[in-house]
Amino acid sequence: MSEPASISTSIAMRYASAVYDIAKETKSVGDIEADIAALQAAMTDSADFRTLISSPIYTRDEQSAAISAIAKKMKLSGTMANTLALMAQKRRLFVLPQLIATLRDLIATDKGEVTADVISAKALTKAQADKLAKTLKASTGKTVTLNASVDESLIGGLIVKVGSRMIDTSIRAKLNSLQNAMKEVG
Repeated sequence: MSEPASISTSIAMRYASAVYDIAKETKSVGDIEADIAALQAAMTDSADFRTLISSPIYTRDEQSAAISAIAKKMKLSGTMANTLALMAQKRRLFVLPQLIATLRDLIATDKGEVTADVISAKALTKAQADKLAKTLKASTGKTVTLNASVDESLIGGLIVKVGSRMIDTSIRAKLNSLQNAMKEVG
């Protein structure tokens, strides 16, 4: 891991654990989950929001004012709104993506859940997703939430990542393996 990534992860972990501890004390973990979903959607949908949190062009005051207005408009919980305001004042908004991921992991761990990243050549149907989640639950012993995405270059099959384990059953990987085997022979 590079040093800047390590520093960002460390900063995000401190903020995430503080937010999570406060949410548990005040029994507002559900509110934090809703905030996470809203912030994730904002980061995905809005280039302006991504620029606001990552650009050094904005002053502390500009970031603080903007993030306060955004938090109010999104109806974020007080805990999350205050955390974002503090992060803006400390010029730490750039770690928001890591904060969201870390908070999501903390909540899932506490609930006994795990998230599986699934990449497929075509979008999974509801039945396929349910069957995969059931199979992964049997394998991990935990409730599995699927984070599905599509990559047509796989040709077919799946790539499944659960924690540090990865299973690649894509046709692209099989073709690459066959190509490497042919190189060794010839």
